Amino acid sequence: MAVLESGLARITDAERYPLTEPGSPVWERAVAAARRDLAGSGCCVLRDFIPARALQALRAECASLSDQAYYGERVVNVYNTAPDPSLPEDHPARHTMLRGNAFVARDRIPAGFIIQRLYDSPEFRRFLAACFGAAELHPLADPLAGLTVNVVRPGMEHPWHFDTNEFAVSLITSEPDSGGVFQYCPGIRSAQAENFPDVAAVLRGDGAHLVRSLTLRPGDLQLFHGRYSLHRVSPVAGATSRYSAIFAYTRRTGVMGSEERSRQLFGRTAPEHAVGGDRPDDLLD
Repeated sequence: MAVLESGLARITDAERYPLTEPGSPVWERAVAAARRDLAGSGCCVLRDFIPARALQALRAECASLSDQAYYGERVVNVYNTAPDPSLPEDHPARHTMLRGNAFVARDRIPAGFIIQRLYDSPEFRRFLAACFGAAELHPLADPLAGLTVNVVRPGMEHPWHFDTNEFAVSLITSEPDSGGVFQYCPGIRSAQAENFPDVAAVLRGDGAHLVRSLTLRPGDLQLFHGRYSLHRVSPVAGATSRYSAIFAYTRRTGVMGSEERSRQLFGRTAPEHAVGGDRPDDLLD
């Protein structure tokens, strides 16, 4: 472990999550536990993945990016697609919500920051792939959305949505005074079926039986299938904002968010969005 003192071992709990020791008994136990949780509840939380010794730096780094976030409030739908009045009135894409949370795009996150070092780490990615039961994970090709910092200020929420990427990994860096609970509907849709009726029920408020809630603490690493699990962050209350880093991964290379989604989340697009990219499936978004 000595060779890692200037690397991952200083920013992660290497005793519980030995990222550089694949196949070791501790590594295998951590992976097996993650797989059981993902199979059972559609979500896994690696508690205290970032140890206390690194939390202060993590909080400070993410908080320092707050002025780089795009705070433009938008009226959105669950798919982050453009309005389509041709759809039936009860279609979930016709249900609008105010998105008041803010995103710091990847190109605004310095290379030396803890979250950027993790996102770029092959050891981190290899460990996550094992947890998800995937042969390999690839960073989202989107230059803005691959790694982001999500800021939910008091009085705001991150409304119901699906991700472009199949695998979502988030790291809470600062918790609010109250509220800001992660809520999700595991496997509510699949690559083959949108399941509009259940999605519409959750949006209407009569699908509570489909929703699970999870309280996360700073330093916890959360894994779930963001592409197929409807999810949100409930309204934040008090005087403190909720910060989280979001790491986006896919099974395939070249997966890109849409231009419309990028405009909604970041207030801008990159040249790569005009070219387009691969998609993991044929779902709305």
